[in-house]
Order: sequence, then C-alpha cells, then structure tokens
Amino acid sequence: MNKAEVFRELHGGPQPLILPNAWDFGSAAVLAQEFPAIGTTSLGVAVAAGLADGMGVSRTETLALATRLARLAVPVTVDIEGGFGADPNEVAEFVAALGDLGIAGVNLEDSRSDSTLVTPSQHARVVAAVKARTPAVFINTRVDTHWLRLDQDSTLDRARRYADAGADGIFVPGATDPALIARIVASVDVPVNMLYSANGPSIRSLTDLGVRRISTGSLLYRGALAAALDIAKSVRADTPPPFDLIPDYRRIAALTNS
Repeated sequence: MNKAEVFRELHGGPQPLILPNAWDFGSAAVLAQEFPAIGTTSLGVAVAAGLADGMGVSRTETLALATRLARLAVPVTVDIEGGFGADPNEVAEFVAALGDLGIAGVNLEDSRSDSTLVTPSQHARVVAAVKARTPAVFINTRVDTHWLRLDQDSTLDRARRYADAGADGIFVPGATDPALIARIVASVDVPVNMLYSANGPSIRSLTDLGVRRISTGSLLYRGALAAALDIAKSVRADTPPPFDLIPDYRRIAALTNS
C-alpha cells in the first residue's frame, strides 16, 4: 500500500488514530519514531515563520514543509487552513500539488481569516472540487462552529453536507460535550476527528463515543515553547535542566540522515 492507503486504513483500526501535530522537520521526524502518522499544525508552521495563523498567508511555508515531510516513512497530513484560496479549483490545485509530493491527507477548515464561517454550500463546493481533483488524498473537513462559537446549530448540517460532498473525515475542534460528539458521529458515515482537550472526554471516552481520530493540534508546539523557556530560565538560574529527558545532539542530528 502507498502512504495514502495506509493513512486511510489507520482510521479503521480497533483504536482511534492518535495524530500528533508537528511544525518542522525535526519535530515530525521525532514523532514519526513513535506514531504511525503525523499531522502538521498551522499555528506552529505560521508562527515559526513569523506569520499569523489562520490568515491564509503561510501557503509557501506550508508547501515547503510538506516537501520536506514527504520523505518520512510514515503518512503525513497537512493543515492547509481554509485552502489558501477562495476559488475551489485553486484550492484543488494546491491539494493536488501536495498529493504529487506523496502527502496522504489535508485538513481543510470552513472558517476564514476574518473569523467568520463560509456558508455550508460554499465549503461543500471546495470539498467536492478537491476530492474530484485528487481522490486519493484524505480530505479531513473541519467544521469550525464550536471553535469560533458561531452558528453552532449548523454543526450537524455542515458535517453532513461536507461528507456528502466527498469529505473522507469530519473534524469538529472545540466540541467537548459527549452528547454532541455522539450526535456528530451518528450524523455521518465517515470517520470523525476530535481535538484532544484536557477539559474534554478522555481518550477512552472518545473511543467509546465512536471517534476515529484524535489530534493534538497546536498543543505540542505550545508545549515545546513552554519547555524551551523553562530550560532557558533554569540555565540562567544555574539549575541543571532535565538532561536525562532531552535528546542529545547526535540523536537529533541523525534525523536528517534518512
């Protein structure tokens, strides 16, 4: 099987796919040593380049990172925000370029840079265009009603419309109520993705609710920044950092040898 086929099958295993989200080659390569697939986080990719997340301005950086991550042995899915274009065919061409690199999936959201939601019919047209252009790529379609706390009553309708348009998966970040998650799962015939939340259901509970994929989103990137700051402060205070937990230079340098 190719990576896209492997990635698709990972959504049908006995346990949900736990998908860690990387922001550069090093983070992805380290995670790929422990996880069967890797995603990217648009926040990490954008901020690492000094750009704002969700503004549709990190297309070049996203494509460059995808080019590097395609050499990993595991499938990779790329967060492309709203698709870096208003025209469905433009978005479809960008996803096709990712597919040509060997990228297994994309995450495509229905919110825009002004923190509004496009209409369900608009986003369904984008999903349909992308799927028609590159049917092998796993299209995880993100419903941002609960992320932005807007038009939440349309969540199930949006999920169904996107699935009907060809989405391979539905992602509803910000949804943490078990009853709502159960309704989302029941409303579509494709795998449902949830964002891991300390305030939400446990992995076991999400599994019992029928969730097939659980993403870390920007959590790892934000945690890495916090760890970097803590270690820098410990050096300043002449307090030894936890060297036993930190990979040595040679291990990290070796990540680029494959």
